Amino acid sequence: METIIISLSQLRGMIGQQVLHQGQRCLVVEVLEQHTELVLQIEARHTIQPDQYGDAHRLVPGTVTIPVLNSEKTELHASFLALELL
Repeated sequence: METIIISLSQLRGMIGQQVLHQGQRCLVVEVLEQHTELVLQIEARHTIQPDQYGDAHRLVPGTVTIPVLNSEKTELHASFLALELL
């Protein structure tokens, strides 16, 4: 079976792009190289970030991680294919 090749530079080029993920507007903020994943910042959802002692500190944008390739690294992951560029 043929292996899908997508370069890290192509993925890094997506940083800063706005996408639609499961109906929510998101911003691509990072590429995780080890597992080939994109980190999306969700615009409409905020979470409470704790400080070093576990106390509520501030509201920060929520994030979600999307795999780019399937577990066998042979195809693009369905979650990645479902992203819509805005």
